[in-house]
Amino acid sequence: MNRIPLIDRASAPASVAGTLDAIHGAFGATPNMFRTVAQSPAALNAMWGFFGALGGGSIDAQLGEKIAVAVANRNDCHYCLAAHTALGRKAGASAAEMGAAQTGQSDDPRTAAALAFALKLVEARGQVSEADVQALLGAGFSDGQVVEILAHVALNLFTNYVNVAFAVPVDFPSVALRR
Repeated sequence: MNRIPLIDRASAPASVAGTLDAIHGAFGATPNMFRTVAQSPAALNAMWGFFGALGGGSIDAQLGEKIAVAVANRNDCHYCLAAHTALGRKAGASAAEMGAAQTGQSDDPRTAAALAFALKLVEARGQVSEADVQALLGAGFSDGQVVEILAHVALNLFTNYVNVAFAVPVDFPSVALRR
C-alpha cells in the first residue's frame, strides 16, 4: 500500500494538471510515481523538468536507461527497475543488456565504464576519485558527458527514494532484482 495518496488527473489541482497532462502524453498513461509526486507541484515540476533536460542531453537513451536500472537495482527500487527496464527495451536495448546493466555489466567497454562510475557514485555517496573521472574520460566520454552521467544518477536517486520511501505501486511489468 502506498504511503502517499496518488493524485487522480480528474481531480488534480490546476497547479499540477498541465504537467500531469504532459506526462500522460509522453507515456500514454500517467505512471504512479508521477501521481505520487504530484502531491507537491514543486517536486513534480522539478522531476519532470529533470527528465526532460536529460532527455535532450548528449547521453543516449539506452545508456541513460542502463544507468537507471543499475542505480535502481543497487537501491532495491522495484518501481524504477521495472520502469527503466521497459524504457530501455523501448530504446532498443536487449533484455540481456538490461539485465546485465542491473549489476553494472556490459560487453561494451564504454557502457561498462559509465555503469561502474554510476555505481561508484551511489556506493561512495559522490566521493569519487580523480582516477574514477579519468576512467570515464579514457573511455571516450567528454567532460560534459561525465557531468550528465552524474546527473542521471542524481535523478535516479530522487526517483528511487520517492518510490521506496512511499511504497509506490509498480505499474510496469515486474523485473527481479539481481545481486
